[in-house]
Amino acid sequence: MNYFAHGRRFVDAPFLLAGPAVPDWLSGLYRRSRARSKSARRFITARDQRVVQVAVGVVLHHHDDDWFHRTRAFAELNYEFTAAIRDRLRPDDSMRPSFLGHILVELLLDDCIIRQQPRLLDEYYRCLDSVDAEFVAWVVDRIATRPVPNLGQFIPRFSRERFLYDYADDAKLLFRLNNVMHRVGLPLIPETLVDWFPIARDRVSQRMGELLSAPEE
Repeated sequence: MNYFAHGRRFVDAPFLLAGPAVPDWLSGLYRRSRARSKSARRFITARDQRVVQVAVGVVLHHHDDDWFHRTRAFAELNYEFTAAIRDRLRPDDSMRPSFLGHILVELLLDDCIIRQQPRLLDEYYRCLDSVDAEFVAWVVDRIATRPVPNLGQFIPRFSRERFLYDYADDAKLLFRLNNVMHRVGLPLIPETLVDWFPIARDRVSQRMGELLSAPEE
């Protein structure tokens, strides 16, 4: 899951909204540090409800990711997208097709949800703008496996960037994806792949209900 799919339920609770974003913030900002459920659970009984909400959000992130990646729809779309990307980017023996196939399912799912509830994205950002970023950073430093420098400054920048709005536009989506490719050290995506994005959007839209339904245990 991506940011909006994780956080859309908590647009009236800033610290609970921030919590599910924490693992992905660390992945983008300081990849050597992790916010794991085991560590976050130690803070669920804290007296300060802001601490509790950040910790609960971290746990929910990992819980949601676990069942989401076990859905049949995710597995099939991930395989389908990886094959389609590999065909369009030949020759490419890197991890780029599989990595891109994985994250495209998640980003395009965010776009599908946003298209159904466009005002909810405005509320998402209004809520995130109101969070005490330095306090969130203080909590994360106690949950994470290593200190995370500058998280308190990163959170407002993340909110100001408003990049979730860009997922609706193919050219802007390519720009955002190439930012990710650069960050993880994979080759950039050529503009020729943009012609395939509408097909990928339709496929995620067709299976949106399945992607958002946890498998039965």
